[in-house]
Amino acid sequence: MEPVRLEIAPEVNLDYVRSDKFKTGTLSVQLITPINEKTASFGALLPSVLRRGTMSHPDMRSLSTALDLLYGSSIGCTVRKKGENQCIGFAASFIDEEFVPGGELLEPMCDLLGELLLDPVTRNGRFLNDYVESEKQNLIDAIRGIINDKRDYADLRLLQEMCRGERYGVDKFGSIARVEKITNQTLYRYNQELLSTAHLELFYCGSAGRERVEEAISRAFAPLQRGRVVPPVIAEKKNAPETPREITERMDVTQGRLSMGWRASTNDAPAMMLANLIFGGYSNSKLFLNVREKLSLCYYASSAYHRSKGIVTVSSGIECRDVETAKREILAQLASVQRGEFEEWEVEGARACLIASLESRGDSAGRMEENALGQAATGIRETADELIAALRAVTNERIAEAAQSMTLDTVYFLTGEDSKDE
Repeated sequence: MEPVRLEIAPEVNLDYVRSDKFKTGTLSVQLITPINEKTASFGALLPSVLRRGTMSHPDMRSLSTALDLLYGSSIGCTVRKKGENQCIGFAASFIDEEFVPGGELLEPMCDLLGELLLDPVTRNGRFLNDYVESEKQNLIDAIRGIINDKRDYADLRLLQEMCRGERYGVDKFGSIARVEKITNQTLYRYNQELLSTAHLELFYCGSAGRERVEEAISRAFAPLQRGRVVPPVIAEKKNAPETPREITERMDVTQGRLSMGWRASTNDAPAMMLANLIFGGYSNSKLFLNVREKLSLCYYASSAYHRSKGIVTVSSGIECRDVETAKREILAQLASVQRGEFEEWEVEGARACLIASLESRGDSAGRMEENALGQAATGIRETADELIAALRAVTNERIAEAAQSMTLDTVYFLTGEDSKDE
């Protein structure tokens, strides 16, 4: 089940999925803009402030009442990073009209989303200060939550160091220091500029006909004033330095975190996807079976392929004293993949895992929306069937060749304050 992609205005697209298999309809509206350090915190804060109220429904209670009248529908804020773009907006869920005799939910849901985005509650040309300050604190708490989760923090710090000076190194939430400087007036100015310049991506999945969905969306977002729109940027791929960067950071932790990043120069994405799974991408990978289970060097060890950026990262939790041994073993497992030293069951297990995931994509409206947004933001366009066919055609030689394109870029080690280098 693949969306039908429609351009309903310049830099405004709708991914439409006609489906009777879900009991709820899904409607998403997302603003896509190139991410950067100066504006990431503004973008992360904006949806939650907009969600506080519209001129017709100026507070959360009024908005909740409006949603209750629509059979308990819901609208959530979203802040995501896809490639080197920040994607912010709203995702709505509502009972599919086939289960509401005589009721029409699509149009009022579109209208409410349009209000949230285009007619937020304001006073004297700015957002309400109480709303902005309250949501700033929530965002700061979310950023601190990442810092407190040392696994997430180590993975974030790896990307910050590895992609320093690149958009990919900017976190989707920005930084606490930049959040603290935002005012209700500066946020309102950012909102006006974003509405004028950002690419707009909409997604619908449900039983309503295409023409009706287009008409409802066009009416709800008719007030949108557009300027010079900045399309999503394609992630820039770079080469690794001649000597890998080694970063050690000390915090009050008892378990060390070792994160490693490679630049993968291959353009053979299907082969690289399989190489990543064999290396560390799932529970039958070399990292899991050997470094974690057999050698007991890691509490956890996994790898991820960031396709749009052309990088592979490894995340692991270790005893601080075992850092050099763990590093050697991780590199040894990669070297075995690069030499083509993997059994047929490893290849077919990885292939089956990826294909099963792709085949089940249509079982979730949320996954379809996530995929459609990712394609719009990264420019990587292919259907599930096309990727499945490409994966089935990958040979063992291509897998090894793709892995050989990986060059170590950065090693980040988070260790305890009292730990001594071995």
